[in-house]
Amino acid sequence: MVQLRSILTVADNTGAKRAMMIGLPGSGNRMKAGIGDIIMVTVKDSIPYAQVKKSDIVPAVIVRTRKEKRRKDGSYIRFDDNACVILTDKDNQDPRGTRIFGPIAKEIKDLGFNKIASLAEEIY
Repeated sequence: MVQLRSILTVADNTGAKRAMMIGLPGSGNRMKAGIGDIIMVTVKDSIPYAQVKKSDIVPAVIVRTRKEKRRKDGSYIRFDDNACVILTDKDNQDPRGTRIFGPIAKEIKDLGFNKIASLAEEIY
């Protein structure tokens, strides 16, 4: 689970390194997000001359969380960090970057983020 003001690592090559969650659009008063949720983030740290600059507000999807998630078969999946992938816009499900670093959960592919799943190094 990721909540407001949580710091996430950015798992793509847009140039952003760290991002902070600032909102969960279309969720009413829900304050927590999990794997596969589209959130709004602000970029906290980025490399020079990147696609995404520091303090940009962009949509992102959560691909890894430290909090375990229970699957239908009874198993649990959990990762070492909280990570997100920056999207082109919040209505579209295409990533802005061209590479995805690190593993992602298979729930991402099940939720319709096929482009992210095909770019990922490994899917758990």
